[in-house]
Amino acid sequence: MTGAVPSKLVVISGPVGAGKSTLAARISGLREAEHIRTHDLMEEQAIAYGDGLALERRALQEYGEQLDHRTEGGWVAEGVARKLAEGAHPPLVIVDAVREHRQVERLREAFGPRVTHVHLTAPRSVLSKRYEERGDGSGLVELGSYDEVASNATEAAVSNLEVDADLVIDTERNSEEDVATRVAAGLGLYASRDDRLVDVLIGAQYGSEGKGNIAFYLAPEYDVLVRVGGPNAGHKVPLPTPYTHRLLPSGTQNNTDAVIVIGPGATLDVGLLLNEIAECSVEVGRLFIDPQAMVIEQADLETERALVAGIGSTGKGGGSAAARRILGRHPQGVSTPVRLAKAMPELRPYLKPSFEVLDRAFSRGQKVLLEGTQGTALSVFHGAYPHVTSRDTTTAGTLAEAGIGSHRLRRTVIVARTYPIRVMNPDGASSGPMSQEVGWEEISERSGVPLDELLKQEKGSVSHNQRRVAEFDWSLLRRAAELNGATDVALTFTDYLDVQNRQARRYEQLTSSTIEFVEEVERVAGVPVSLLGTRFDVRSVIDRRRW
Repeated sequence: MTGAVPSKLVVISGPVGAGKSTLAARISGLREAEHIRTHDLMEEQAIAYGDGLALERRALQEYGEQLDHRTEGGWVAEGVARKLAEGAHPPLVIVDAVREHRQVERLREAFGPRVTHVHLTAPRSVLSKRYEERGDGSGLVELGSYDEVASNATEAAVSNLEVDADLVIDTERNSEEDVATRVAAGLGLYASRDDRLVDVLIGAQYGSEGKGNIAFYLAPEYDVLVRVGGPNAGHKVPLPTPYTHRLLPSGTQNNTDAVIVIGPGATLDVGLLLNEIAECSVEVGRLFIDPQAMVIEQADLETERALVAGIGSTGKGGGSAAARRILGRHPQGVSTPVRLAKAMPELRPYLKPSFEVLDRAFSRGQKVLLEGTQGTALSVFHGAYPHVTSRDTTTAGTLAEAGIGSHRLRRTVIVARTYPIRVMNPDGASSGPMSQEVGWEEISERSGVPLDELLKQEKGSVSHNQRRVAEFDWSLLRRAAELNGATDVALTFTDYLDVQNRQARRYEQLTSSTIEFVEEVERVAGVPVSLLGTRFDVRSVIDRRRW
């Protein structure tokens, strides 16, 4: 045998109607695999021998028996080896299906311990019913009844392969998903529970910490980018023409090869989302939206109008939609019916459970960047109620919204800015407490950043209202590090400490007072400051990571 040798070769057997092709398709969906159909190999052999072969059930049965007699069952192994010799192949190969003990023996001789033999079975009455319900999508001319299929001697003896199999599954007593799950587990296709593949980015303060800039910088290192939250949070990224993401991950345009996922806990403004998809040229097959994500309705926007003035809400309907989701479990609970993403025809091309997308990524050892929304001090549970958002913005809440278990966590990066901000209410009412509030004039005088630049830049990315600013809150930093299980800090807006930091490309080029500030952050947070933002630019991040 020559050519590429797979690390795993799955050989499926079982009677007609047992679910062999369905299993092969599901396993291929979980892990990239080569799906080799023995009836294709049979057609190749017919051409090689100059035999005529009709695409009919009976003809294929009889021709398979002829090939078994000619090759002592070796034609399947020879055909698989021939396929693998043609070029590069994935490490998993599925042979669908074998019908004779000698075929399995020749495959084991050719591929040794790489072979895993899976046998599917079901009661004859079930097989007969499935056969009757079959469509004609395969193009194969079927026989009139299952009894005719089973009258073939080889087909009648297929059940004997159960004795040789490594795994036997009754497909009557297991759903299609159960069968695939058991086989995938038996093959070791799922990621180990010890595989920590997810890094999370969490705001440490009141939002607007510069998460978009950090996520944009990190994105090329990941295979999957996940966003949670809703359109009330805007994450600005340093493209040549700066762009603010409202629902898609901030790295969408900096890693166009990455899969994009919007989790089940998200609240969606469908029109806004479709517009963002178009603006970012995101194609079907790259973006996956969980069918359980909640849709924001016009009534939600109207409901939140009072919150804009009352607590500084952006009024984009996310909180109202989240409340309706809870109350709408009973038809009488809300006046506006609950609609999830799965009810929206325009989202149908993108719908897929995030669990399935992520499970597949984990099984392939792919890295995931999960981007949180807003900040820890705005958490509905941990912030200063009622001046909070409608969700838990900590690591735990973010993982729950995305549908990711905590055992997958590798790093938790909390993003903190040198001067935390909150958006100012247009009517002057309080948008919530901050420790030691100061004015932008003071920040300008300390840093050397022109005041007009600060006032222009420091407006809400969604509300466009002027922002309030305060001294760095050391107590909040420590609390955020503890609540989120921080492993790293990304410290942003270091130019607000000193405008000279905008010229720094390496850590040692920061001003001495900035370096002292960084060291103090590390002492209080108890973790390293691994990333530093010096300005809003594609080259604005100083990277001190050791991971």
